[in-house]
Amino acid sequence: MNESKFHGVIPPVVIPLTAERTLDLEALERSINRMIDAGVDGLFFLGSSGEVAFLTDAQRYHVLQEAVAMVHGRVPVLAGIIDMETLRVVDQAKRATGYGVDGLVATAPFYALGGPKETERHFRAIREQTDLPLFAYDLPVCVHTKLDPTMLVRLGEDGVIQGVKDSSGDDVSFRWLCLENEDAGHPLQVFTGHEVCVDGAYMAGADGSVPGLANIDPYSYVEQWKAFQAGDWEKVRQIQDHLARLMFVTRVVKATVGFGAGVGAFKTALWQMGVFNTNQMREPVQALEGEDVAAIRAVLEQNGMM
Repeated sequence: MNESKFHGVIPPVVIPLTAERTLDLEALERSINRMIDAGVDGLFFLGSSGEVAFLTDAQRYHVLQEAVAMVHGRVPVLAGIIDMETLRVVDQAKRATGYGVDGLVATAPFYALGGPKETERHFRAIREQTDLPLFAYDLPVCVHTKLDPTMLVRLGEDGVIQGVKDSSGDDVSFRWLCLENEDAGHPLQVFTGHEVCVDGAYMAGADGSVPGLANIDPYSYVEQWKAFQAGDWEKVRQIQDHLARLMFVTRVVKATVGFGAGVGAFKTALWQMGVFNTNQMREPVQALEGEDVAAIRAVLEQNGMM
């Protein structure tokens, strides 16, 4: 592994809300401190788990301002600059830089979809407007563009991007990305966005993980990373089995799908554990209730999280 400050476990931070859907600063600080105390290597704000797609610009900047102050330099902070098109992303990058973040994370453009040529130019245009480390966020389920491993490594060799967060779920492509990255001298820090297959990603050559489930159990992800560094693959696998079972919090939800079932389950778990004060979601997503809450609590109890 190279000497990049970005490695290990970097949770994408779930953002707590009050019942009135305003930012819950008390719960946010409690959650941030809990993950840092567990030994995480960084924190990623304004990603999918942070409901970035549901935030106004003012709400994004409020989250960053408060988050950077709460982290207070204890770990590196990555900020999502996710928006529809290049100039809007550049504007997000400039604003985020002003709040003192350590790195930026951008998807491919979306809505007005282009091809590989436009996608590559998108990242090069962002680089022209910032000196901060830039990570490409591979998220085809949301932006409808799959980032090509060869293009990503080329951008890494040219100094355009410094890393990749792969949330594509495409393990074949991820393996190729790791191989091409090594062949090129490891210009990129490569992270998996998986919760359930982190052990396989480490075996493939990942430099770390960005799992939303680490909001709930940061301790196990940190322990798994340390076991991987020590070459204790049996412990890596055993911890992954526990985390895979814990991820059932998202599988037991019946009332909804998408963000409501995924981030909604994470928020509900954190609420039941006493980390969050509510499980409120951003409009138009509704908070889970009733049988879904009971099912999530049962998963937490079965896996020793209560």
